[in-house]
Amino acid sequence: MLIPKKVKHRKWHKGRARNIRKATDKIEVSFGSFGLKATSPAWVTSRQIEAVRRVLTRYTKRGGKIWIRIFPDKPITKKGNEVPMGSGKGAVDHYVAPVKIGTVMFEMDGIPEASAKEALLLAGYKLPCTVKYVSNTQI
Repeated sequence: MLIPKKVKHRKWHKGRARNIRKATDKIEVSFGSFGLKATSPAWVTSRQIEAVRRVLTRYTKRGGKIWIRIFPDKPITKKGNEVPMGSGKGAVDHYVAPVKIGTVMFEMDGIPEASAKEALLLAGYKLPCTVKYVSNTQI
């Protein structure tokens, strides 16, 4: 699974969603021809990214290429079960990639458009946000 090799700060503040912001970068299909774009904000875990990668590689069949445009670098902490209040912040449990509205998360190329669309929409079910299929021609 994806985790950072080295982090500057081991534990981060959670952050607040003051207003739902739209993405300003990673908003176009840059590397491949087909992509999966987020239409709602979410925290995508490294496990979910791996699940999507597996779905997409099953459809490429050694013919296509996949680009993962997001990386989980935000640490999420969790305290153990039945731990009393206090005693500080919990240990790092997993990492997430904060995704804004309009971010292109995954891209594909080298396979027919029909199978790419089917693969990307099936992969969207593995994600915690709503997604839509985009291609280079319909940006």
